[in-house]
Amino acid sequence: MSGVMRSAGAARRLPGGQGDPGVPEGDTGQNRTVRRALLDAALEVFTERGYTDAGLTEIAARSGIPVGSLFQHYGGKRGLYLALWEEFREEQERRTSATLAAERSRGVDDPIALFVAGARAYLDGAWDNRRLGSLFAQDDGPAGFDALRRQWDRAWVRRNARLLEVDERRRAGRVRVSVLTTVIGGAARELGDCGDETEAREIVDEVCGILIRLSVRR
Repeated sequence: MSGVMRSAGAARRLPGGQGDPGVPEGDTGQNRTVRRALLDAALEVFTERGYTDAGLTEIAARSGIPVGSLFQHYGGKRGLYLALWEEFREEQERRTSATLAAERSRGVDDPIALFVAGARAYLDGAWDNRRLGSLFAQDDGPAGFDALRRQWDRAWVRRNARLLEVDERRRAGRVRVSVLTTVIGGAARELGDCGDETEAREIVDEVCGILIRLSVRR
């Protein structure tokens, strides 16, 4: 598993190790179509109204899927939100992993160069998927989501420490990686408010420069 990214595979696991209820086994073409329609509608409503004020009736109406099917596939509003989060995480993981693999295949083995390349890929993904990124940056999610996100944050820091070859037993090293990871996360949130792609690219370039300077050991 690459660094830079937060853990993607745990999105169906809730705090305490419980699985997300309501997601059926099996994945027929019809089920995929129904789930896509529900997730697209949920993203629209969550973005417009926030998680707390979003209504399942409105989500079902916009998707054209009965409320009963919504519960069958996702178990309710919380399941929809977590599924959107998982989708965002998985796409970011795919993007950063592909970037790191390509860099290594070119012979790049410098830890800082790899870290910054992965960070750029992550930030590019945050811009491309800014509607989802902006949704998860809000302090308005389902119960238990903050604890789950903190768990992912800790895993993200650990992966970045391995990528940067930092000794996690040393407090100074842990703090440095935590700061670098926080810089990436903060920049990703800023990208959600960018007016256009030119501004977004300027931010990504600036942040990557900051990461290089902060990563170099004095």
